[in-house]
Amino acid sequence: MRLMTVGVCAALAGGCATNAMMEAAERDAVDRSKTLVPAPPWPAGDERGMANAIGAGTFMRCAHFLAQPNARAYELSHVRSNTMPMSPFSGPYAYKFNPTAVLPGTVHAFNTETVTGEPQAQGTQIDALGHFAYLKQPWDGKSPNPAAGALYYGGYTQKDVKPTPDAFLHRLGMEKAPPLVTSAVLLDAKSRLGKGRALAAGALVTAKDIEAMLKAQGLEWRGILPGDVLYVYTGWGDAWRDPDTEKVYYTKAPGLSYDAARYLAEKRVVAVGLDTPFVDPVNEGQLQGKAGPPAGTPPGTPFAVHHHLLTEAGIHHIESANLGELARDKVWTSCTMILPLRERGSAGSPIRPVAIGVPAR
Repeated sequence: MRLMTVGVCAALAGGCATNAMMEAAERDAVDRSKTLVPAPPWPAGDERGMANAIGAGTFMRCAHFLAQPNARAYELSHVRSNTMPMSPFSGPYAYKFNPTAVLPGTVHAFNTETVTGEPQAQGTQIDALGHFAYLKQPWDGKSPNPAAGALYYGGYTQKDVKPTPDAFLHRLGMEKAPPLVTSAVLLDAKSRLGKGRALAAGALVTAKDIEAMLKAQGLEWRGILPGDVLYVYTGWGDAWRDPDTEKVYYTKAPGLSYDAARYLAEKRVVAVGLDTPFVDPVNEGQLQGKAGPPAGTPPGTPFAVHHHLLTEAGIHHIESANLGELARDKVWTSCTMILPLRERGSAGSPIRPVAIGVPAR
């Protein structure tokens, strides 16, 4: 909390005055930005979703943090390698490092590598709006595959988005997302909900928890603003290991509750990032069919957060964000920059997100 005694302020030799000035400047930037952030409904044929909010208002909020003399840039991605934790939903993933090549008749030698697998679905990555679709009723797993009847964000049909099985996404692919340059809020669920321990697999971060953390972290005045990115540090990412010898990280995880997804959609965030592989909570054994999803998950939607945010609200997901250092320095608000690769028709992208903010310790 920002409240300090007069004695402490004196000992800090002007630190309290500096903090007060920074907070006043942030409040001013927030207030001035509000009228500059557009609100839905979006234009017909929209493929950006809540990323339509990116622009002058979010840049203004970012500029406040970039101008701070003590600001730091924090890496929010994990280093990618052949031995990092791998997604169970993707095929084998590996970099092959080629021999050093030399161009005849020149002094040039150079190195290259090739990648196999699904780089857009591994490591720290972002989901395109076309990553998820929905059916009008659950599939029994026995009748013919009903994908032809799938619907997507904005009411697009399977024929609109993926007209043939081997087609790229003709709509809602990753190249349709703009660079996400905006203000970010970090909520420390490990400290507030886990009492200093990582949240357990299947644990839920609810809408009520989000509001309680905002208050506890001194952000009640600000809340979550349209155009924000929300990062939630659960502590699960502390178990990221490279080399991944335990093979646990991708088998289960805590995540957002369904009511939290609805809450964040109402707040009109542009993206949600967790230090977990799914954003949705996953119970132990759930991926193997040995357990159901956590309590409160709507029937037929074990990945209800994916469903609501991607297909209904147009909000991107950032998975396996590296949030430990940001949380340790108590950087609750920052400017974040997230630039997906512009791969035509891709359902996701590897990313290297950063956050620029002022450490509080």
